[in-house]
Amino acid sequence: MKFPAVEFISDNFIKPKYSLPKSNQAIYLGPFDLGMAFVQYMQKGFLFPKPPSFDQNQMHDFLLNLKESLSLTLVHFYPLAGRFEMVQLEGPNNPPNQAIYVDCNKGPGARFIHASAELNMVDIVSPIDVPSIVRSFFDHEGVINYDCGDQSLMTIQVTELIHGVFMGFSMNHMVADGTSLWHFLTSFAEIFNSNGNNNNNNTAISRSPTYDKVFPKGKGPLLSLPFADKNRGDEAEPKLVILRERIFHFSTESVAKLKAKANDNKNNGDCDSRKSSSFQAVSAHVWRCITRARKIPSDQTTIATLAVDHRSRLVPPASQNSFGNYVSPVEAAVNCGELLERSLGWAALLLHEAVNSQTDETARDFVETGWVAALSCVGRVLGSGILIGGSSRSNMSGFEFGFGKAIAIRSGSASLMGKSLCILALKEEAAWIWKSALRLM
Repeated sequence: MKFPAVEFISDNFIKPKYSLPKSNQAIYLGPFDLGMAFVQYMQKGFLFPKPPSFDQNQMHDFLLNLKESLSLTLVHFYPLAGRFEMVQLEGPNNPPNQAIYVDCNKGPGARFIHASAELNMVDIVSPIDVPSIVRSFFDHEGVINYDCGDQSLMTIQVTELIHGVFMGFSMNHMVADGTSLWHFLTSFAEIFNSNGNNNNNNTAISRSPTYDKVFPKGKGPLLSLPFADKNRGDEAEPKLVILRERIFHFSTESVAKLKAKANDNKNNGDCDSRKSSSFQAVSAHVWRCITRARKIPSDQTTIATLAVDHRSRLVPPASQNSFGNYVSPVEAAVNCGELLERSLGWAALLLHEAVNSQTDETARDFVETGWVAALSCVGRVLGSGILIGGSSRSNMSGFEFGFGKAIAIRSGSASLMGKSLCILALKEEAAWIWKSALRLM
């Protein structure tokens, strides 16, 4: 099906409502942040239905309120209005001895785009494959975090549809991880709904972000970059592969059955008494299904890579309000034949053990040296592997912008790289959603 092009109506930049104190004008990047250098921007979008009587005057007011609320929200999340700044450190210049940080006063601010498309909501949610037009609902198409130049570190694109509104959020992954993205979104919605049409400049939010960072011992706040000369080699460059994208919904009942099956020792004689979570059970099921569909030789290794949040694993633990990156990858590896021959519970336990192996010690190891090694693996294409992202703790549909709950959640092309990708998300009241970008056979 051929879709009409997206028409871009306006393009603005939004700064924090109030000037920043000197102490807030620079945010330095730690190893967890720099470990995201060669991946793409996070892109998450939400489809909202417009009320039947919603006219252009109301849309105008809605956009003004969004911009004003964004300006107030950036008072708390001020790095998102800044730009990266490269600095030369003392020492040898070959290779260049450079570092990077966020200059919160640099640039015109966060980007705000207003666009429109002659599409119905059904054109977005009904096709078997997610239509490629959805990628036009996001800024920073194909942009690598480190190579973003002077582009905004965050963009909100509001695309008007015939009977709906799509709000696409794009955020640099060196500045924030998924936990921080959802923190920003819930705070943004909180300010939008508390101000309404009154424009009373209320900046109060229930959870204020902090900007704590973890640095290697004796180093920081400016870390020398091992990749500053940009001579990173082909292996470090993510290669964009256009994949077909589909959404699969798991009902609450189906998730419960998978969890029970994974933890049923009668059916899983090769498992011990440790219990796998719903997230791990569904992830294991998806991993086995994808491996079976690919018809990979049984002696070939398949790797499931998960992103692990270290906030609660650090000693002392970091606050859940810590804005930035606290994630690193962890892998579970097994031969394809063994993954399919053994039980769902055994596969879920592999993921359970991989996640539970992450401690304060492993997090500190990543901070000291692991982040540099991780950079060389980001662009590696694992034809037999799977990358699992998202978190059951992320309340992906728990915020509103005057239109009620979102009826659909979609991602941009940042999720469609050379690995198969699954984003798993739990809706407590409804169902799990599995978003998978696959080379469908």
